[in-house]
Parts: sequence; C-alpha cells; structure tokens
Amino acid sequence: MESLRSNYNKLFTSFLLFSTLLLVFMSSMPITNAKVHYHDFVVQATPVKRLCKTHNTITVNGMYPGPTLEVNNGDTLVVKVVNRARYNVTIHWHGVRQMRTAWADGPAFVTQCPIRPGGSYTYRFTIEGQEGTLWWHAHSSWLRATVYGALIILPRQGDEYPFPKPNRETPLLLGEWWDANPIDVVRQATRTGAAPNISDAYTINGQPGDLYNCSPKDTIVVPIAAGETNLLRVVNSALNQELFFKVANHKLTVVGADACYVKPFTTSVLMLGPGQTTDVLITANQPPARYYIASRAYASAQGAPFDNTTTTAILEYKSAACSTTTSKCVSSKPVIPKMPAFNDTATVTAFTTSFRSPRKAPVPTKIDHNLFFTVGLGLNKCPRGARSRNCQAPNGTRFAASMNNVSFVLPSNFSLLQAHQQGVPGVFTTDFPANPPLRFDYTGNVSRSLWQPSRGTKVYRLKYGETVQLVLQGTSIFTAENHPIHLHGYDFYIIAEGFGNFNAKRDTAKFNLVDPPLRNTASVPVGGWSVIRFVADNPGVWLMHCHLDVHITWGLAMAFLVENGVGKLQTLEPPPADLPKC
Repeated sequence: MESLRSNYNKLFTSFLLFSTLLLVFMSSMPITNAKVHYHDFVVQATPVKRLCKTHNTITVNGMYPGPTLEVNNGDTLVVKVVNRARYNVTIHWHGVRQMRTAWADGPAFVTQCPIRPGGSYTYRFTIEGQEGTLWWHAHSSWLRATVYGALIILPRQGDEYPFPKPNRETPLLLGEWWDANPIDVVRQATRTGAAPNISDAYTINGQPGDLYNCSPKDTIVVPIAAGETNLLRVVNSALNQELFFKVANHKLTVVGADACYVKPFTTSVLMLGPGQTTDVLITANQPPARYYIASRAYASAQGAPFDNTTTTAILEYKSAACSTTTSKCVSSKPVIPKMPAFNDTATVTAFTTSFRSPRKAPVPTKIDHNLFFTVGLGLNKCPRGARSRNCQAPNGTRFAASMNNVSFVLPSNFSLLQAHQQGVPGVFTTDFPANPPLRFDYTGNVSRSLWQPSRGTKVYRLKYGETVQLVLQGTSIFTAENHPIHLHGYDFYIIAEGFGNFNAKRDTAKFNLVDPPLRNTASVPVGGWSVIRFVADNPGVWLMHCHLDVHITWGLAMAFLVENGVGKLQTLEPPPADLPKC
C-alpha cells in the first residue's frame, strides 16, 4: 500500500511539473486568433453587358469581377472551386508565398492539371507573414480576363497598420474588356500566329466608366468626406497592358506594394504592370467636388498597337454627392486629371525607382547562383507545309517569346510538380541555361539570325536554402518593351534597374543592398534590365513568366525547381487527394 501511495505521489508531482511547464510555454507564445476561412467558387458563364452588348462571360459566382476575399495575416483559406464552365480552369493566388503548399499555387500544367468542366478542386493554404493587397485570378488560357478578384490581407488580430488608420478602404481593380469572347481572341491569334486583337475598353471594378458608350450610369463612385484619409488598394488585373493611374488634383502616398509595406512616398501618378498591386493613402484636402479616378495605357513597345482608351471612376466628396431631386450636380462634370503620355518612360522610371523597404532589409549577400536571363520577343519561321493564313506575323512568320532563347512549352499529360514529385521521366528537363547561349548587343540592332528561339520545357534546379541573383535583361528583338516579370511562390528584392545592356563592372555599384523593395512582380524597363535576389526557401516547382498574357502564350516563361530541404518544415506537403488528373 505504501509503495502504491509513493508511486501515485511521484506521478502527481510529475503531472504538476508538466502542467506548470506547459502553462509557462503557452504563456510565452504569442497570442494568435488565426482563423480558417471557407469559400465556394463556382466558375460559370454569366450574362454580362458592357459597351451596349451582352456576352456570356466566364465569372466566379456570377460576379464580374469576382468576390473580394478578406483575411488576416496568419489565417488559412480553404476555397472549393467547382467548374461549371465549358473550359478548363485553375485559380492562382497571385503573390501568396504558398510555403510548402505548391499544390495550391494554381498555374495549369505547372503545379496542377486543370479542373475539367464538371470537376472541382479545393485550394488550401495559409497566409504567412504577408500584409496588404494581393489578388486571385484564373491561370488557364485567357480566362483571367474576367475571372479575378481582390485578396486583402489585414494585419494579425491586435496588430495595426504602420501608418495612420484610414477612415475607409476601397479596392480598385483595373481590368481589360473585349467586346468578344477572350478565349476566341487568343485562339484566333494562336491559329494565325499574329498578335491578338487589342481590348475594347479598360475597367475599374468591372466598369468602363463615363468615356465609353452605354457605360456612364454604372461608373464606379468612391465616396470620401472632406478631411478624411482613405486607403485605395489598386490592382492591375488587366490581361496585356501596363497602366497609369491618377486621381484628379490629389496626391497619393504609397504605403505598400505586392502585400509588402514600403517606405511611404508621395506621387501624383502610379504605374502598375499586370499582376502588381499598390496601396495608397489619399486625403480629401481639395474643394468638395467630384474628381475622376482615371487609368490608361503605358505603351512602351514602339509601333505596337494598343488600346488607347481611358477608364474612369469618380472620387466623390460627400457634400458634392448627387441627390435624385437635384439636377445641378448631375450636369457638373467631374474634374479630369492630366494623364502622362502613353510612352512616358521617364515618369515610369521616377515612380518605380522610388520604392524602398521601410527598414534595413535582409538582402542575401553570399550568392550561390548568379543568373542572367534575357527576356523578349521573337519570330518563328513559318513551319514547313503550313498555310500563309497560319503565319500572319511580319514577313510570313509566327510570333514567339522566350527567356534565354528558350520558348517555354507547357506539358499536357502531367503537371511539372506532379512529374517532379512522382519521378516521371520525359515531362521536363533540368537544363534551363543560367546564361544566354550567345552573348550579343541585347538592346541594340539584333541580327535576324537570333530572332527565332528554340522550344522546350526546361526548368532550373535549386537546392533548398540556396541564394540567387538574377539579372533580367530585356531585348530589342522585334521591339523593346517593358516586361512585368512575376515569380510564383516567392517575393524577391529588386536591388537595381537600368537601361541598355547590364554591365556588371559598371552597374554593380548601383545595387541597393540596404533597403530595396520586396516585390513579386518586377517591371523590367523597356530596353533595359532589373536585378533581383531571393533565397530558395520554398520547395516546389515555381513558374516565372511575363504577366502580359500574350507573351506567356508565346512562351515568355520558365520554372525553378526547388528541392526539399531537411525535415518536415523544409519539405513539400503531399499532394491533396482531390488534385485534378490530366
């Protein structure tokens, strides 16, 4: 009996000690209220009327744009996507790091096979260490022309913005509208080899605005009260166009970009490439009235056709709001902003080079992979036996695009990630070149013998934890152009940009290794270069591509294959049971 009591006392003492240690451990942990958000996305055809015509438009939940998702840093999203449309579809969560959850990234045939008509797939992922504005969009063919929406990431519960709390927040998604089925537009271009038809309108939150036919009554109105400071979350959701953005007579204070805070700076104009987001504070410090919010093209490719129209919304001071009983306000036109010239590269450069991180940044300094990728267009010779109607690019050719002279070809029977994870041979090769196969005057008068790229499904292999410096060098093949280059699964530091050919001896001195901005999409200057750095700390297969969808259609893409590290926290999670099959 005495022995039993002694054992009991020892067990009780051990339990107390364990409980005390557990309480101490729990009390030392940060208090989090992370939530799991469940959503259903039904991809379906919906009648949408714009520019006087109704089209059977592919939407999510019958909404154009699709629903805005709002979460806190640390929360988890579970989104079931049901495909009731007649096209294959995937959803990409643009800018989300997807740590160890590459299966949820979304690009078709890269991290998953597409969701077939009638099928479904549930995306599960956690937002970790990101705050600000991101967005989601279709990543299959040109469906993202209408299948997109905002993803707003608020600070963790109990945390605050690093700037004064705004009175109101408004997401503004800039888009492109075709008076046609966008899938038909890209299919026609693929058949002919020519450039696709340009869009017929730009939109703000799905509406073209006052300057288009049949549109003024639905123009988006953004209310503001005199003296208020509000937050505008601006997203370039356009398919193929970089865009200027202005608010008449108002300054904008930039406080974030691509879900990363930045050192605040003031500007009168923004320029966003497709994929990029910019968070700005706007103060109602002008005479109460109605002011146009306007967006139109930054067209950097000399001689290339583009949509030269202007979309508008209205910033409306509450004291200037129209009532149904007065006609005075209805007849007063909003103040119009003076927009930059379509080819105003100087304004773009002044804007993009103003970005800085809020504090000293942990930029990698010891580099394991020093890479140099050319990015640009090309022309393929007309294939033997093809008809002239299939070779309608200049001089009877077909348009192409490439990185390091490799025009990227997506697989069709497996996704790259599945092939990697299952060890399936023959789907891709790991010989994407670290440098151009041939050095030349990239931004000069390039010999026609260099205009035709080779085709391939090539990836570049990285070990977990390796550091990368990548020079993105634009070319003048066919024409020089500003390219918004997006890397999936990663943020990266943009440490420098410039014009002409990158010269390491001359341009290394320009590197900002102190407080460069952290982005997920870099606008490589027209006829110039950008240098980025990142650490390969996220295993998986990650697409890098130009976010002008016409260019990715032509092959301006590649992928990084990042190997698993050591242990569970450095290893890709197993594929979900409902991962779509090819």
